[in-house]
Amino acid sequence: MIKSKKYLLSIFSASILGACSTTPQQTSSEVGNEKVPNTITYSKSIDWPENSMAFCHAALDQATIQYDHFRNAYPDPAKIPRSFSKGKTRISVDLGWTRGFVAGSFWYLYEHNQNQTWLDTAKKWTKAIEKNQYNRKTHDIGFIIYDSFGNGLRLTENKDYEPVIVSAAKTLMERFNPKLGLTYSWSWGTWEFPVIIDNMMNLELLFRASEISGDPVYKNAAISHATVTMKHHFRDDYSSFHLVNYNRETGQPNWKQTFQGIADDSSWSRGQGWGLYGYTMTYRFTKDKKFLNHARGIANYILTHPNMPEDLVPYFDYDAPKYPEVIPYKDSSAASLAASALLELSTFVEGDESKRYYNAAIKMLRSLSSPAYLAGEDENGHFLLKQATGNYPANDELNGSLNYGDYYYLQALNRCKNK
Repeated sequence: MIKSKKYLLSIFSASILGACSTTPQQTSSEVGNEKVPNTITYSKSIDWPENSMAFCHAALDQATIQYDHFRNAYPDPAKIPRSFSKGKTRISVDLGWTRGFVAGSFWYLYEHNQNQTWLDTAKKWTKAIEKNQYNRKTHDIGFIIYDSFGNGLRLTENKDYEPVIVSAAKTLMERFNPKLGLTYSWSWGTWEFPVIIDNMMNLELLFRASEISGDPVYKNAAISHATVTMKHHFRDDYSSFHLVNYNRETGQPNWKQTFQGIADDSSWSRGQGWGLYGYTMTYRFTKDKKFLNHARGIANYILTHPNMPEDLVPYFDYDAPKYPEVIPYKDSSAASLAASALLELSTFVEGDESKRYYNAAIKMLRSLSSPAYLAGEDENGHFLLKQATGNYPANDELNGSLNYGDYYYLQALNRCKNK
């Protein structure tokens, strides 16, 4: 069955309505034609170059300045900043899914500036999470290990990173069910076999593990997971459910639902980004046109959605404006993720389609680099992007900064600069 909007809204209502009555950041005002929370602060405007590649280069220069403050404020790689909201920094729990993004961000800054101090910082923060190659508490070991060790291997060709990547892939494969052809996600809750759209992002680890080891088992599992997910997670318009709960015997969905969006039949924007990025990346490794075409379908859904704001920074859920009781927070992390994916997708197609994806990505990045979204050097706990939404239904990490939002922003800027 598919649970209804009413079902999820009844679950969310206590936290949402409670928040509306007690916290000023839940009220809103008009900015342009958009309804936005009234606690948005605007940083000092930066005069960016008009040329796109020069803009991305300059934005990375600015990010280097800001993240120099960041690494000084958080000197201990065992205490990894996950987010900043409501005036406080949240530190990632040990073995938590966001632990690889800060090391990955340091690698992207080193990629840009080729400075020894940034290389040292990236290596230090990467080494600190090495034990996560055996992390069996999360399916997101791909996020943790590939964004850190994977980038380190790409940029330094340090062969010591290779066995860590393969070991992490072996750990992830313990979650792969060959009968269903899927890797299960959450290890908590009462689902029979839950798979979330986020899991598409962990396939990159499996693809690289096959390239490193020469063993096709990891690549075959990744292709299987992508294929089954394509069949069951997406609606006809290429919008995605967040979670599909599978029957272990039949391999068919028991039900489909959404946790971090508004309702089961809505479209959670970061989930759309995970799908866009995941299928673009899967095409990179397989060159199978079915994955490319699926990525194109998701891209078209995102770029033509009637509720996409003019600045191309989406609401946390594309259906948010339809609900008067829902605060339509933006999600800068969804925009940075989509921008990075669109830049890669633009290299796999030609002509006007390629220009369309590239131009949309640049518009997203320019919006994210505007005073509404880019924090000042000593603001927002020294993170880069403001107006990120972690988990709206849980009233958690709202209108703040997320380390994975910063990570994909930096990745996108590097992709732009190097195009």
